[in-house]
Amino acid sequence: MPTHREPATVGRVLSFLRDWDRGDRTVRSRMLNTFIGQNAGKTTSELESEFAEVSSLFLARLTTWIRLTYTFGKILGLQLSAINIFLSASGHNRYLSEFLQDEGVLTLLDILSHTQIREEDKAEALHLLLTISNAGRKYKEIICESHGAKVVAECLAESCTEETQGKASVLLESLCQGNPKHQKQIYRSLISVMACNSPKAQLLILRTLRTVQSRMKTAHHSIVEPLLNMLRSLHLGIQDEELKCYDVKPLLLSGLVGLLKPTKEEVKQQQITQETYFVDTIPSETEMIKMNGSLSVFVQQAAAAKAIRMLAEQDQELSCELLALGVSQCLLCAMGNREHSDAQIQASLALKHFVCSFPVIKEDVQRVMGRTLFEAFMHNPASLYMSLDEAQAEIMLTNKMSIPKVLDGEIYEG
Repeated sequence: MPTHREPATVGRVLSFLRDWDRGDRTVRSRMLNTFIGQNAGKTTSELESEFAEVSSLFLARLTTWIRLTYTFGKILGLQLSAINIFLSASGHNRYLSEFLQDEGVLTLLDILSHTQIREEDKAEALHLLLTISNAGRKYKEIICESHGAKVVAECLAESCTEETQGKASVLLESLCQGNPKHQKQIYRSLISVMACNSPKAQLLILRTLRTVQSRMKTAHHSIVEPLLNMLRSLHLGIQDEELKCYDVKPLLLSGLVGLLKPTKEEVKQQQITQETYFVDTIPSETEMIKMNGSLSVFVQQAAAAKAIRMLAEQDQELSCELLALGVSQCLLCAMGNREHSDAQIQASLALKHFVCSFPVIKEDVQRVMGRTLFEAFMHNPASLYMSLDEAQAEIMLTNKMSIPKVLDGEIYEG
C-alpha cells in the first residue's frame, strides 16, 4: 500500500513545487495560505510525510524568496507565517539548521532594521527569532554573534506598537537566559537605547535591564547617567521603575543627590533650548507642561527627591549614606524652588523622613527654616510650599547646612 502511495505523493509534491516556481506573487500567496491552513501544528515527521521528504526544498525556496523580496514585498507576514510552520514543528532541529544555513537569522534581523517594513511583520520576525532562541544556547549565541542583541534593542526603542515592543523585550530576556557568553552584550545594547523617545519602550527597557542585571554579578557604571537622565520623564511609571535595585549604588546615590541642585547654567540652557524648540511648533500636552514651568531639570529634581525618599524608607544604611552625601542640605535647596511645586513637595516629604529618622539633624533644619516654619513643616510637609514667601525660599536655596558625619552606621553632627 505505501509503495503505491509514495509515487503519487512525490508526483503531487513535485507538481506543487513546479507551480510554485512558475507562479507569480498572487499564485504563491494563494499557495501559502493553503499550506499554512493545512500544516499548522504538524510535527517534523508529518511535514516530511506530507512533502515526501522534500520539505527542505520548499523551506529553502521560502527562505530565499523572503531574502530577495522582503524590502518591497507586500506579503511578508504570510511568508514569515509559512516559515513558522517549519520552525515551530516539534522535532524541528533539522529545519532550524537548514534555515540558519540559508542565512535566515540575518534576514530576520535585516527585517527588524528596515524602517519601511510594517510593525506587524516585524512582530512576526521577532516571534521567529524567539522560537530560534528558545531552541537552546547554541541558537542564542548564533543570534547574538549576528549582532542580534543590538538590532532587537533598537527595534524595541524605535517601534511604535506595543505588540512589537513587547515581543522585542521577551526576546531579549530569552537571549539572556542560559547565554552567559553574551550577557554583557545584551546589557550594553539595552543601556545604549535608554534615551529613546517612547515612554512604553523606556519602561520595557528598564524592566528588561533588571532581568538581565539579575543574572550578572555587577552592574556597569555606564548605566548611571542614562538612569538619572530618565528621571526627567513626566511619566510616573518610568520614575517608579527606576527605584528598583540597580547595583551601582555609590554612583547612583551621588547622582541623585546632585540632581537636587541643578546649576543656574543648566536651568538657563534648558530655557534657551525650549524657547528655540517652541518657535513655529504646535506644542503637545507634554510640551505644554514644560512651557508652564516644568523644565525637565525641575521634573528631574522632583523625581530625584521622590526616589531618595523611597530608597531611604526601605534601607537605614542607604539613609546614612545619603546624609553623608549632604542630602539634607540639597533637599532644603529643592524645597526653595518656587518654580516647581512638585519638587518642593517631594523634597519636603523626603526631608521629613530624615528629620524623623535622625533627630541629630533636626536642630540644623530648624535653624535654617525658623521655628514657626519648621513646625508647619513637621505638621504637613506636603503643603509647606504654599506657605513659603520669597525670602524664606531664598534662605533655603542658599542654605549652608553642615553635612553630618557617619561612623559605624551612626550619625553625628558635622
